[in-house]
Amino acid sequence: MKLSGVSDTVKTNGEAAIPSSSVNPVAQPGVSSGDVNPIPSGLVKPVAQTDVSSGDAIPMKSKDVTAEAKNSIKPNGKTGASSGLKLGVRGRASVSSVDKGKAIVSENVGKVITFKDITFGPHEDEVRFRLIHFWEAWNVQTKVLIGIEMLLIDEEESVIQGFIPYGRIDTYLRHMKTGATYRLNKFFGSKSKTIYRVAESSVTICFSSNSVLSGLEDSSISFPVDRFRIHGHKEFEAGSDLRGDLYDYIGHIKLVNGKVPGDGLLLDESEIAKSRRVELHVQTHDDPVLKLYLWDKVAFEFCEKFKVSGGTARVILVTTLNPKWFGGVLSISSMASSRVFLDGDVQETLLYLSWLDSNLDVASRVNAEVVTKPELATLGDLFSYMNQASAKVAWFECTATIYDVVNGSIWYYIGCGVCHTKATKGPTTLMCKKCGKSEIVGVPQYLSKLSVYDHSDQAVFVVLGDAGEELTGKKAAELVERYYEANDSVGEDHIVPVPQAMIDTIGQTRKFIVKVSTHNLTAKTQTLTVTKVLPLEAPEPEGNVGVNVGKEGDSVSEDHADKLVKRGADGIESEGVKRAKCG
Repeated sequence: MKLSGVSDTVKTNGEAAIPSSSVNPVAQPGVSSGDVNPIPSGLVKPVAQTDVSSGDAIPMKSKDVTAEAKNSIKPNGKTGASSGLKLGVRGRASVSSVDKGKAIVSENVGKVITFKDITFGPHEDEVRFRLIHFWEAWNVQTKVLIGIEMLLIDEEESVIQGFIPYGRIDTYLRHMKTGATYRLNKFFGSKSKTIYRVAESSVTICFSSNSVLSGLEDSSISFPVDRFRIHGHKEFEAGSDLRGDLYDYIGHIKLVNGKVPGDGLLLDESEIAKSRRVELHVQTHDDPVLKLYLWDKVAFEFCEKFKVSGGTARVILVTTLNPKWFGGVLSISSMASSRVFLDGDVQETLLYLSWLDSNLDVASRVNAEVVTKPELATLGDLFSYMNQASAKVAWFECTATIYDVVNGSIWYYIGCGVCHTKATKGPTTLMCKKCGKSEIVGVPQYLSKLSVYDHSDQAVFVVLGDAGEELTGKKAAELVERYYEANDSVGEDHIVPVPQAMIDTIGQTRKFIVKVSTHNLTAKTQTLTVTKVLPLEAPEPEGNVGVNVGKEGDSVSEDHADKLVKRGADGIESEGVKRAKCG
């Protein structure tokens, strides 16, 4: 699958490729969000001119040079290391004409320092590190490539960002590989940007005109493979919409594009390519559920890993996420710098997976479709929100009084006992399209329509699944079974009438968590889906609940109530509900 907007410059496997000629250069270097300032002109003094061709230098082993590259590379004639690295190699064909820096031509490269020693300004020293990750930096306004950003780690486990300006990408990028170790001589310590930063350090290693990058072969040096900055719900909530540091997240997956992970779950790759995103509901331990949006290349990376897992991946770790409030819901979104790990990819996911296996009761406690702390709204607020051109799918908390159970409506459906998706009837058994099974156990699930009102508006709510149990205190399966036990003579095609437990909710004022769905935003229906019903806190109102339910001073007549029901009835399945068959 190829997602639109995903560049081929940096391959998914972490190996580097040369940018295509269609990439627009930057006339005056700048930075996109989270990018590093390039070197100010004249701050770095180049090495004296030697008998070499002009351009940036990238030392390499002779065996690493392709036949084509060998024909276009001239040796300096001097070597500064006994390890076989050619420190003065030039690549005229692959170097931008605007770069006139000189190579290091001797072993006198300064002392070796660590990331903690790096300060603002030019450095003549050497740093040694592992390349954790690298990604493209684009100017979000002009849509041009600025350079390559990197995340680096040294032997002391310090992490720092690195930056290669656009004009030097051709020189260095082809020799970069995620996980490899390098030494860098001569560079500039640039001040790190405060927005969308991915490392704690206040400086960034910026490749200058005379920087030399070479592979590190000293096996005695031990570099950590990676380092994560994992945050939870509280930290993301505190840092939301601040455009500050980007932190990592780990948790277990509740939903992937609205579907519960399971054997054989297939994602709609064409839809993902079109929308450029994957939407997940995730949770850390027993913290509130978060919405996680993966975009573009990161979405593609997740899809590939999820496909390999057979749709059964349960634990996810995503790096450098941006927390934002979206439609009254706290969400975290991937950035260009983000990476995805599932289940057994790294030690952190393995440890979390072990916890998950030992705490399945905690992991399944929270309804994945409900993100905590939804925005408070009246019915009028909900209708106004749905009419906004910028409105998105969102959850709200709404207090309303139940006026009636919609007359003649079907109050339950037969769902798959595993995923609760509506079952389909086969020749002799019930089947589940989502699970891909031709024989399942059918379980009744709530699908009840309620006419509700508040101080000034009316609406129709559809109560689904567990929300129905929260409202009535009874499981739908229990009520259906009780009815058939009392009416054993009725056939399988008989429609079970609305139970007394549901009728008894009429007149109750409850707090509902409602979802403004896509069909609400496309004006197909104003019927709102209830995903959770909060506990009853106040005594039930007394008197005639049919009075003063419209605008102030008005009453709702029976005819008006019927019209209200009709307004919200579209979009709900009208197929008759039959007795469940056990496969």
